[in-house]
Amino acid sequence: MPFFGKRKYSTGKAKKRDIPDGMWLKCPACTEIIFKRELDAAFGVCPKCEHHFQIDRRMRISLLSEENSFQEWDTDLRSIDSLNFTGLEAYTTKLEENIKKTGEKDAVSCGEAMMGGHRIALGVMDFKFLGASMGSVVGEKITRMFERATEEKLPVLMSCTSGGARMYEGMLSLMQMAKTSGAIARHSQASLPYISLLTHPTMAGVMASFATLGDVIIAEPGALIGFAGARVIKETTQQDLPEGFQKAEFLLEHGLIDMVVPRNELKGEIVKLLDYMNGSSRDQGQ
Repeated sequence: MPFFGKRKYSTGKAKKRDIPDGMWLKCPACTEIIFKRELDAAFGVCPKCEHHFQIDRRMRISLLSEENSFQEWDTDLRSIDSLNFTGLEAYTTKLEENIKKTGEKDAVSCGEAMMGGHRIALGVMDFKFLGASMGSVVGEKITRMFERATEEKLPVLMSCTSGGARMYEGMLSLMQMAKTSGAIARHSQASLPYISLLTHPTMAGVMASFATLGDVIIAEPGALIGFAGARVIKETTQQDLPEGFQKAEFLLEHGLIDMVVPRNELKGEIVKLLDYMNGSSRDQGQ
């Protein structure tokens, strides 16, 4: 008689428990599996290694402003296909796809909000909408925000992310670099503060215009910031490039930006800056 009795094994297949898509995420930095609800509660910062995930504009607005204080401006503006652009897909098709995907009309939301005790003009770009590319509507909304902030004597906080100009709009997109920069110059001439927040990634025409014109330029840890991609720069200059030369920490060390601030400390640090800058403005006006 065998020491162990015979065991009967079922040949039936166990059913895999249905798990809703998107409930768990893998961190690209530490490869740990993260519960999405836990990640959302931390505003997109990995609880294991503090990698900063991209977040959409609504989460960013919630992070930066006081609860329910954001009032959006110019909500009726939306892009049109002025050039009748057709590539693999028509521009109108891409626009409709992104509007449906995000529930937003374009890649930036601008308005007013409270931050600490300060009433500010707040602009937030969203990479989920066509890579936060800068077209005519993005440029127009940002320009209008700065003009209104100048008129109402408000400081501006601009949260930037972008892959660059919106190729579907050709030269009309490139014109937004000059237009936004002009509005910022007039805001600056009125001795009003402008704080620029660079998030991952901030590239090309956006980086070369309004994103880097702030009185104080802040970046999130690990953010990719630059004009052209590393491969293009290497092929153009025919030189080896320093490792991580377009990361926020490298740019801080070399003087392009002023601060690298973790996401959970951003609001507090920006409120301190506003306390100082608004106080200085009042002192100068007396």
